[in-house]
Amino acid sequence: MRIDKYLKVSRIIKRRTVASDACSAGRVLVNDRKVKASYDVKVGDIIKIQFGQKTVAVEVLSLQETVKKEAAMDMYKEVEAD
Repeated sequence: MRIDKYLKVSRIIKRRTVASDACSAGRVLVNDRKVKASYDVKVGDIIKIQFGQKTVAVEVLSLQETVKKEAAMDMYKEVEAD
């Protein structure tokens, strides 16, 4: 699954276009490497997203095409950002 779609489906970022723009701006890192919106996410990847001064880091637990709002948080777990 593409990272821009994963961020939208998991509801880390509300819109896919915003997720794509964040990737283009270099604010999304996977395993400490900047990635494009087309990057293929795998279970176990550590995604770091910079929101202004705040950095959010999550570990990918599952990949699903669609998910209900209540179950979206089960797709990842927050980890400590460096």
